[in-house]
Amino acid sequence: MRGELEVPRRNLGKTATIKQRTIYVYLPSIEMVKDWKERAKRAGMSLSKFIIERVEDSIRREEGDEAYLSRLELIKRLREAEEEIRRLRKENKMLKMLVENLEKELRLHRARSFLEEDFVGVRRFSRELIDLLKERKALGPDEILELLNIDPAETELVKAINKQLEILEEYGLVEYSGRKWRWVG
Repeated sequence: MRGELEVPRRNLGKTATIKQRTIYVYLPSIEMVKDWKERAKRAGMSLSKFIIERVEDSIRREEGDEAYLSRLELIKRLREAEEEIRRLRKENKMLKMLVENLEKELRLHRARSFLEEDFVGVRRFSRELIDLLKERKALGPDEILELLNIDPAETELVKAINKQLEILEEYGLVEYSGRKWRWVG
């Protein structure tokens, strides 16, 4: 080709020793040659690398190197580990949902005393609510629900929070000014 420069190939030292590193192996049948080539192809490697890996595996096992794991054993362990990770993720997701449901039930149980009009006894105010009001200068109703991790669709819990705020306001501990609740206690 005219006008194009030929890029010289770098000699990585392998070309000089190629004959010294070559071994000819004669397999007993053409079928075996085809089988090995197909196995190497499925493994995603050249035939030479495939044979080297298999021979090295065999030598290490023969020498009793128990710490050495073949490529196939590593792949098997990796698949098992991936399956375990999938199982644990699924279990973790389920446990998180259970914890959320239990927390929701506990909040609802604690809120019941504020939802019953004719309640007699001691009411326990939400420590989280009081701490939020003390820490922040002013909070809107939506902010309070968000910070308490209460879904506005959970009407019973929303009513209980509102009732607590009203009672705290009656005692002069909070005040509602404009659109925000503020701790004054």
